[in-house]
Amino acid sequence: MSAVYDCSRPESRAEGLAAAASAVRSSRLVVLPTDTVYGIGADAFDAGAVRALLRAKHRGPDMPVGVLVGSWSTVDGLVLGMPPQARALVEAFWPGDLSIVLPHAPSLQWDLGTTRGTVMLRMPLHPVALELLRDVGPMAVSSANVSGQPPAATAQEAQEQLGDSVSVYLDGGPSGEPVPSTIVDLTGSEPVLLREGSVSAQAVSEVLGVPVAPRS
Repeated sequence: MSAVYDCSRPESRAEGLAAAASAVRSSRLVVLPTDTVYGIGADAFDAGAVRALLRAKHRGPDMPVGVLVGSWSTVDGLVLGMPPQARALVEAFWPGDLSIVLPHAPSLQWDLGTTRGTVMLRMPLHPVALELLRDVGPMAVSSANVSGQPPAATAQEAQEQLGDSVSVYLDGGPSGEPVPSTIVDLTGSEPVLLREGSVSAQAVSEVLGVPVAPRS
C-alpha cells in the first residue's frame, strides 16, 4: 500500500522525507518532485531496486536510468574524471535542468541498465528532492510514468500510472510545464547534444565556448 505525503505542509514534509529515506534504504521505490517532471527513484547502488524501477515503468535495461545527486562534490566519486567542460556546465547550470553524461568510475558496483560504462548525472533544483538526496545519497531516477505515457507533472498523475509499485509519493505540487532536462554527452572528444530541453543548445554552447551539435 502506497503512502502519499503533502510536502507543502512542514510536518507532513518531514514525515514524508523520513518515510522516503527509509523506503530507499529498504530497496523500495519512491516518487519525488523535481524541477522538471516528477521522478521515480531508487538507491543507485541497489541493482534489485533499479530493476524494480524499470519494471514499474515497463521498460528494459536498454533504456538506462540516470542518477540524481544532492551536491556538486558527490560527482567526483561517481565518474572516471571531471573534465573542465563538465565543471563549467555544473557551475553554470546546477542545480538545474541540465544532465551530463560522463564515463563512470569503474570501481562502482551498480547496474543502471545498458550504460556502456557511462552515467547520466543531474542535480535538480527542487528543495524536496535535494533534501532527500542529501540524506540517502545518489539515486537512480527516471520520469515517473509508464514508458510511452505522458510524464507526470503531479504526484497524482504519477500514482495513477505507477500505483502500488511505489511505496512513497512525495507531493510537491504541480511541476509546471513538463519539459525534460537537456542532455549533453561529454564522453567523446567533442560535446554532443543528446536532447534539447529546458536549457537551450545556445546556452550550453556559450558556456563551453564551442558549438554543441546534436548526435548525427
